[in-house]
Amino acid sequence: MDHAQQVIILLCNDDGIEADGLSALRRAAANRFPDAVLYTVAPAGPMSMVGHRVTTHEPLAVERRGPLDWAVDGTPADCVRVALAHLLEVRPDWVFSGINHGGNLGQDIYISGTVAAAREAAYHGIPAAAFSHYLKRDLPVCWDQAAQWVGTVLAHLHGAGCPQGELWNVNLPHLEGAGEMPPVIETFPEVAPLPVAFREGPGGLHYAGVYSERPRAAGSDVDVCFGGQISRSRLRL
Repeated sequence: MDHAQQVIILLCNDDGIEADGLSALRRAAANRFPDAVLYTVAPAGPMSMVGHRVTTHEPLAVERRGPLDWAVDGTPADCVRVALAHLLEVRPDWVFSGINHGGNLGQDIYISGTVAAAREAAYHGIPAAAFSHYLKRDLPVCWDQAAQWVGTVLAHLHGAGCPQGELWNVNLPHLEGAGEMPPVIETFPEVAPLPVAFREGPGGLHYAGVYSERPRAAGSDVDVCFGGQISRSRLRL
């Protein structure tokens, strides 16, 4: 396949290759870059909150799901490593990870497998961005709307570029009903900890922290996203 002069994009996530958010990201990338070559290398199943864990002492099963699509029985960081070192015939111009089913704000950045996939790409000197969708309980997600918003953000990121040693972290708000795209606000990652609480229950302690009650400094990614706007943060390795 001749990829000369074409934008080469690698897609990944941490919710698994069949996740709705990944499908939305694929639509966003295809609509924004209609002539791009889109590769997908994603976990075979859910791999949320695994951080930047990688597999080095066990075999990684790889299953081809399409001409340019593979499912890897490993973490998001594994997927990017396998893609770059073994599967792809060309070096991507961008690695996009997401759209995560849930926010990746502040402390989440270090826990998130979605962000880890983008970070792994950045370590290899490839421009990268992670996309996440904050979720409110009992409010349905419109993935078509999310794809439209991400498509617009992709155009901005492609124009702005991504300096060596950096990556983008983008979080969409969860709004009720269709409407105009919220403004995209440059933010910094919240540094306050997540609300940590546990309750006793069967088998031991059960986490009982309430995500929506986390601290939110003015102008932070948490504050902007919880306030109904799109948060865009530049992260440095």
